[in-house]
Amino acid sequence: MAHKKEFLTGQRIWPEAIRGDERVDRLIDETFLAYNGGRLYNACRLTTEKMLKDEVTVGLSLSGALTPAGVGRSCIIPLIQAGFIDWIVSTGANLYHDTHFGLGMSLHRGTHTIDDAVLRREGVIRIYDILFDYNVLLDTDNYLRTIMAEKPFSKEMGTAELHYTLGKYLAAREKELGVEGETCVLTAAYRAGVPCYVSSPGDSSIGMNVAELAMRGCGPRIDVSRDVNETAALVYAAKNGNGKSGLLMLGGGSPKNFVLQTEPQIQEILGLTDRGHDYYIQITDARPDTGGLSGATPSEAVSWGKVDPDKLTDSVVVYTDSTIAAPLMTAYALARMKPRKPKRLYDKREALVEKLKIDFLAEHERRQKAARKK
Repeated sequence: MAHKKEFLTGQRIWPEAIRGDERVDRLIDETFLAYNGGRLYNACRLTTEKMLKDEVTVGLSLSGALTPAGVGRSCIIPLIQAGFIDWIVSTGANLYHDTHFGLGMSLHRGTHTIDDAVLRREGVIRIYDILFDYNVLLDTDNYLRTIMAEKPFSKEMGTAELHYTLGKYLAAREKELGVEGETCVLTAAYRAGVPCYVSSPGDSSIGMNVAELAMRGCGPRIDVSRDVNETAALVYAAKNGNGKSGLLMLGGGSPKNFVLQTEPQIQEILGLTDRGHDYYIQITDARPDTGGLSGATPSEAVSWGKVDPDKLTDSVVVYTDSTIAAPLMTAYALARMKPRKPKRLYDKREALVEKLKIDFLAEHERRQKAARKK
């Protein structure tokens, strides 16, 4: 039975006054003491003390309009460059709007209190309080259709290969223009060998442009089953031996489900033994009581086999906006952790799928033999 003193062992809430010259990591440690500030502190500590160890494979999911708000350039690129992200599942929209930055196009801070009928008349697009010229869309679409009509794209492929090849073209453009550093997430992921998947490839302007090319009988043909098997293979390989799998989910939606469903794919569908992801951090504004996946808690994920029940204490949900949490968590991680060697999972994904296939077929044959003996 617990005693009073056991409940009172946590850090005393007795912060020093903020001076104005604190480092972000110190500010979080010393003043983010309760409520969602406390949860953000827990997420930062879990990230640096466990999730960014060399043996952990880290998956990132992105939903919500994060790249238009600059989160790609401010947070995701530095995390990729530091080796802190090994694979990504995103909405197609985030990677499409990321391409604007790779093409040197401009998005601007604006206001949400504006007449959208006036914006439509003036040819201005609004994402809440972000404003940009309608021609940004048209010019990006034209660029995407032009390069995706070329030979490297004219085949069946998964979304990782699609976005890797897009990143290769954008990286070449950076080189031609003499741009220092990486302009967008796709070029950073291409150079680091970080595979970028989209769980609903038709649900974005990249997918819409692929569909236009299909009308003309050219362009890529997206194989979504390849994505399901590749992502499952990444997690299966991560859990072999002493390896672990960690997930950082910015928002919810389809990308969150896609990174989490890797474990049910391994266990439920392929019949292989595993216990779920080891580390789980989600930034969300969604409530759990509406029944949607975006608000589903780590403990609910345990019931699906998505999270290892013995690792439930290594899970944190922070109820806040990703545009608030992501910069703080990025600054904390970069201040506390040395860069990791990139795992370059894009280069290994075919071999990892083959290993998953061999183990699946062996287990499938074993079960069939057992069934025949009954």
